[in-house]
Amino acid sequence: MEYFTLSTGPDDDAFVAQFTEDAVVADEEREHRGPDAIRAWHAAVPPVTHAVRSAVAVAEVAGEFPGSPVTLEFRFTYAADGRISALRIAPPTPPACG
Repeated sequence: MEYFTLSTGPDDDAFVAQFTEDAVVADEEREHRGPDAIRAWHAAVPPVTHAVRSAVAVAEVAGEFPGSPVTLEFRFTYAADGRISALRIAPPTPPACG
């Protein structure tokens, strides 16, 4: 996942460039809106490492099968060595009401 590579790398411009102009980062119950705020937030984060344990991607899958195209959620779980330890493919989880 490029986010994690860029977040610990030396190129702040590349890190910020992966976000849209109107992106919002929610971290520790605070929102950081737009490139300038995201850059400031990122600069204030102490040096860290990431061990990605799970990731979720929602993708439209199209092909020669009944019901195509269909939107599916790919939920990855990673082992400590970075290899995929589980993959669950299913319809997207509905957003929580709150």
